[in-house]
Amino acid sequence: MFIDFAEIFIKAGDGGDGAVSFRREKYIPNGGPDGGDGGAGGNVVFKADTGLRTLMDFRYKRKYVAERGENGSKRNRSGKSGNNLVVRVPVGTLVKDKETGRIIADISDEGQEIIIARGGKGGAGNQHFATPTRQVPNFARNGSPGQEFTAILELKLIADVGLLGFPNVGKSTLLSVVSSARPKIANYHFTTLTPNLGVVSLGEGGSFVIADIPGLIEGAHEGAGLGHNFLRHVERTRLLIHVIDVAETDGRDAISDFEVINRELELYNPELAKRPQVIAANKIDALFEQEKLEKFRNEMESRGYKVFEISAATNQGVDDLMRYTYEQLKTLPEVVLFDPEEEIEILPEKDEPKFTIKRENEIYVVEGSWINKILGSVNFDDRESLQYFQRVMKNMGVIEALEEKGIEEGDTVRIGEIEFDFIP
Repeated sequence: MFIDFAEIFIKAGDGGDGAVSFRREKYIPNGGPDGGDGGAGGNVVFKADTGLRTLMDFRYKRKYVAERGENGSKRNRSGKSGNNLVVRVPVGTLVKDKETGRIIADISDEGQEIIIARGGKGGAGNQHFATPTRQVPNFARNGSPGQEFTAILELKLIADVGLLGFPNVGKSTLLSVVSSARPKIANYHFTTLTPNLGVVSLGEGGSFVIADIPGLIEGAHEGAGLGHNFLRHVERTRLLIHVIDVAETDGRDAISDFEVINRELELYNPELAKRPQVIAANKIDALFEQEKLEKFRNEMESRGYKVFEISAATNQGVDDLMRYTYEQLKTLPEVVLFDPEEEIEILPEKDEPKFTIKRENEIYVVEGSWINKILGSVNFDDRESLQYFQRVMKNMGVIEALEEKGIEEGDTVRIGEIEFDFIP
């Protein structure tokens, strides 16, 4: 089975918590803080594997969680960082954030490794909070959470050349005679159910990858038939061979078929319609009216297309088509679907508001992801730790924002699950 779409949950490891500890050595009754730092959480890494051809495995396992960092311990011992989780995916996998639709990675090179979700940082031990005036810090910082999100995986085949055309025009037959690929071939109107790849070898190191792109029927851009499932595979190809049944064996019109397929490409992705095309006028062995071929050739050449008269069934003209295709590929650049320089962080904190304040039943509720991290680091039974928390709230603008909201002395403030009386 060919699976080219999957939805999975990804979570990098959380950072380990910093430790609260003090030296307890003989002859050192008032030892200083020696709490170690937490270890960093493991990353989730995707690695391209040429041995994989589909995304089928992701239909059975849908949750991928990296290892958490260990907590710090006494004697300044830092926790061990969590191991990275390496997930193998087929070459040609596109990774998107389901919530935003943003492309996170385009894994298109053999052996390529990309960090998809970053592990959280380890929390600082209490040794880092000692100052000349605070020599016994009774608090540490918790580790930050690892990035997590639901990802959409799309497999877009890596092929230099794509074969376009209606079902039953001879694409599968052409692929079988120019490569070692063995697609299922039959005389029926139902389209091939899986994209087939083949390697065309021209000797002396000259070769290229060709793909039969099935599923193209009128309405494919709207998802008719298998349209969306297969049109994505055309996106990586540098050159398209448009196979047309010039014998019109099924009562079709060759020029109309050409226009319908290209209209589907234009509607799905305007860039695809601009991709170079070569016309393979197929089934000339079954052609009984020569004027049909001449009319078609004249029309296509007037539009600027190169036309090859071929018979995939008898191999007539096929070699010339393949050699011309190979020479064209030498001059065509690679297609870039995603520029890593434009990569956006999966959880870009800079794009999120620092905090929000709202009123619920006369209570001022302060919310924000970073505030929750701070809360986890505070020991509210320790005066110095509480003072540290108050300074952070002031420095981050929370106190000023509350005053702008009209808070007065004695009003209740809720942060997380903790409520305070406001004292300016």
